[in-house]
Amino acid sequence: MEEMINATGRRKASIARIYLTKGEGNITINGKTIEEYFPVNHIRNKVLEPLQTVEVENLYNLNINVNGGGFKGQAEAIRMALSRALVKLNEEFKSPLKSKKYLTRDARVVERKKYGKPKARKSFQFSKR
Repeated sequence: MEEMINATGRRKASIARIYLTKGEGNITINGKTIEEYFPVNHIRNKVLEPLQTVEVENLYNLNINVNGGGFKGQAEAIRMALSRALVKLNEEFKSPLKSKKYLTRDARVVERKKYGKPKARKSFQFSKR
């Protein structure tokens, strides 16, 4: 059997597991094609950015499992996982991917809601009298 590389990426509440094999560029996300899963064009491009950066678009098949969060967080989690898988595949890909910050975990997450407030920082209207 051919070599399979797997990697994990996270962003906000999303976790993506990616399985990269040699192939002709088929991308499956949770059993659907990338066009079905991400119908919005600029979000789809976010997923494909690492492949375009190292110029290996149609050389690998990707099987991706992703859950949690919204579509933007999922797309960025996939982007990070794909970048990590490409670095495992070829160490020379590290510097172009690192320079575009695809290997950096974006640690920003939603701030928790505080008691006595409607959201994390939003307050009810203040009335002096």
